[in-house]
Amino acid sequence: MSLRILTANTELIVALSAALSAFSAIILVMWPYLARDQLSVRMAGVAAERERIRLRERSRLNAEKRQGSLRSEPRKLFREIVDRFNLSKQADDGELVQTLRRAGFRGQGPVITFLATRLIAPVVMFAVTLFYVFAVLRLQHPFFVKVGIAIAAGGLGYFAPSVYIRNRTVKRQQEIRRAWPDALDLLLICVESGMGVESAFRKVAEEIGSQSSALAEELSLTTAELSYLQDRRKAYENLGERTGLEGVRGVVTSLIQSEKYGTPLGQSLRVLAQENRDIRMSEAEKKAAALPPKLTVPMILFFLPVLFAVILTPAIIQIAKLQ
Repeated sequence: MSLRILTANTELIVALSAALSAFSAIILVMWPYLARDQLSVRMAGVAAERERIRLRERSRLNAEKRQGSLRSEPRKLFREIVDRFNLSKQADDGELVQTLRRAGFRGQGPVITFLATRLIAPVVMFAVTLFYVFAVLRLQHPFFVKVGIAIAAGGLGYFAPSVYIRNRTVKRQQEIRRAWPDALDLLLICVESGMGVESAFRKVAEEIGSQSSALAEELSLTTAELSYLQDRRKAYENLGERTGLEGVRGVVTSLIQSEKYGTPLGQSLRVLAQENRDIRMSEAEKKAAALPPKLTVPMILFFLPVLFAVILTPAIIQIAKLQ
């Protein structure tokens, strides 16, 4: 009797298990048709959130009352000189505008000021040199030699603005290059903590300002462009063009790839930060290695004569006393 009951229970359990398995298989096969696809809803939510952040950034930038502006208006005299000598075509030169941007000058004002200064500087240098040679020095040279000196000074005045812009660009790039690895570390921390790219750039710009005002300025401009431009790739490309540094362009490429293909940004930022830090260390090692040859001539001229004087003077005094 007990054996019959056990067999009946076993058959019942097997039947229930088979029914449950069949029901689970049916649910598993039909689940893609029963469950609602949330991907489109989630993508629409992400797009709405991005637009909300963009509007917020626009409102914040419009509400800020800054004391100064990144763009400066040219003086009326400079604009009149450019218009009088028909230099407006050169003001529209993209290469000249990009060169001035890398030096930290933005807008149409610096371009007009540069063109007018390059036109005024030779005349001023020629007049000042002519007055100095004839009235102050009163050189005993022929007249044409004095005029030639003034003309040479005028030629130097033509190239002086370009030399100034080039030196300013080099110093600015060097400042950005030194602070860039630290900025990447901060950007990596912000990204891995869950912040968006716009918020991360703004936070890094605030924190890196004490170390490099130029880099903070560029990151702030990138944040503004990410808020205003519809094509975010253009904002990243502008950052690389304004700085003109290979390290920045590498990060820009990673940001564009992450924006386009959805690749993880944290790992690439970590690798790029380490590479830029190694580059900075190698530059420091090169400067340290070049220091001994540079110190050789000053030591020979200034240190060794004093050392010889300290060593030989007592002996010379003793010999003088004996005689």
